Amino acid sequence: MKRFISFEGGEGSGKTTVIERLSNELNQLGYNIVKTREPGGSKIAEQIRDVILAIDNTNMDFLTEAYLYAASRRQHLVDIIIPALNEEKIVLCDRFIDSSLAYQGYARELGIEKVYKINEFVTNGFLPDLTIYIDVDPSIGLKRIKSNNRKVDRLDMEAITFHQKVRQGYLEVAKLYSNRIRIVDGNRDIEEIYNEIKNIVMAIL
Repeated sequence: MKRFISFEGGEGSGKTTVIERLSNELNQLGYNIVKTREPGGSKIAEQIRDVILAIDNTNMDFLTEAYLYAASRRQHLVDIIIPALNEEKIVLCDRFIDSSLAYQGYARELGIEKVYKINEFVTNGFLPDLTIYIDVDPSIGLKRIKSNNRKVDRLDMEAITFHQKVRQGYLEVAKLYSNRIRIVDGNRDIEEIYNEIKNIVMAIL
């Protein structure tokens, strides 16, 4: 059984909504689910998240940003993910390493391989069993954020060109890890998106 599933996507892709609904449905079916997120997921990791996403930290160095994500990921891994998997629970994670590869590696132009090496060190090469990438046009995703009145963070404030680069980064990462990453069209109605993702997850469970 594949038990560590990560969900990726640009801002407003709908992944958080999908994870919430999927978690509830799988729990009702008798699966033991741990729902978590990055950056964050545990006490110390959430404190690092606050620093990363604070809207007054707009002058943060890109490499500092990459290392903060990696540090948060390490703490999250040892506090939440590994213990849950050791207890044979299924982990649904809102973002993992592929976010760093797309955002810092590609969009920030630090280099996908360089950012992977940073994260390989902190995770000992640990990767999800399955990653679902919800591919959405950035203009659509950012409109969703505004319409949902979601709290805006530092990354939401980036120019549309940055979010377009993030999307391209995800598509590049998906090519590199095509055996692990499944791409789902996120420009559709949330019901269509959810049903496709549920079918993918149920097939591997």
